[in-house]
Amino acid sequence: MAPRLSCHKTWAQRLSVVVPVRNEAAVLQPALERLQALRSAGVELIVVDGQSRDGSAHLARALADQVLRTEAGRALQMNAGAAASHRALLLFLHVDTELPADAVPALLAALDGGFDWGRFDVAIEPATPLLRLVASMMNLRSRATGICTGDQALFLRREAFEAVGGFPRQELMEDVEISRRLRRRGRPACLRLRVRTSSRRWLRHGVLRTVLLMWWLRLRYALGAEPSALARLYREAR
Repeated sequence: MAPRLSCHKTWAQRLSVVVPVRNEAAVLQPALERLQALRSAGVELIVVDGQSRDGSAHLARALADQVLRTEAGRALQMNAGAAASHRALLLFLHVDTELPADAVPALLAALDGGFDWGRFDVAIEPATPLLRLVASMMNLRSRATGICTGDQALFLRREAFEAVGGFPRQELMEDVEISRRLRRRGRPACLRLRVRTSSRRWLRHGVLRTVLLMWWLRLRYALGAEPSALARLYREAR
């Protein structure tokens, strides 16, 4: 469903949406087409390509306000997108994740209501019973801990983003780490509106296997493991 924008256009002009991509040509065009209503309302759309070899950057040019090329690395790409934006508010959106209707008015209301940052609940679709349970646990864990995952579409004020130094330059768990830093400034707005994220990566490698892998990596990270070592384990496991 294409997001609606029921707010005044000048409000929309406060927001940039940053989409990091790498070799996503198969899904990129429909993902960006879903965001065109927001562009028409004044939201800036920035796509940051991490050295794709499948023409992703070329596909994005007609559907984004800016298309940047950087080295591969989601944290690096998202930081580059934020640096290219001059808007006061930022939303980081994975190409696999679809915003719900009224997403922008909801996040604007949260940020104008006193929150520095926030995220949406997530649904994993197409869903299986196990994936519905996984999504519910992700939302509950996030609400309890104040930690946001990239699938939940992090949004925040630029001043908060800059105050914590942006995304840490690490290969994995950049979403967990920026959440930890932002949490020191205050709790996130945990919006119950659900973004929908694709189940393709869960199904490709097996749902239970993916869940156990991510739990193991998060535990190792919490115990102090280096992100570069965890990234190697992640690549080897997949």
